[in-house]
Amino acid sequence: MPRAFTPKVVTANALLEGDVVYFTAQGTWTRALSEAELLSEETQAKERLAEAAKQQDQIVGAYLADMADGDAGPVPTHFREEFRRTGPSNYFHGKQAEA
Repeated sequence: MPRAFTPKVVTANALLEGDVVYFTAQGTWTRALSEAELLSEETQAKERLAEAAKQQDQIVGAYLADMADGDAGPVPTHFREEFRRTGPSNYFHGKQAEA
């Protein structure tokens, strides 16, 4: 029996910088998960992933990531996505250095 579809966002890595990026409802990329488009229908999610994957001049490795709907936008439901959202694991690089 197939698993029920759960909400997702399209995510990838920025081609030049390698940063984690998320696809917005406007068809652009953002580094802020709170600005990502939360997709609640499977057909729509597959269409948006196909659209995002065509932007190979901007991103690499687009895929659908499981999320939940939170007060401030999508919230990761898996450790991997939480880890990607917060940036490198050492303190002096990426998003953690800005904090």
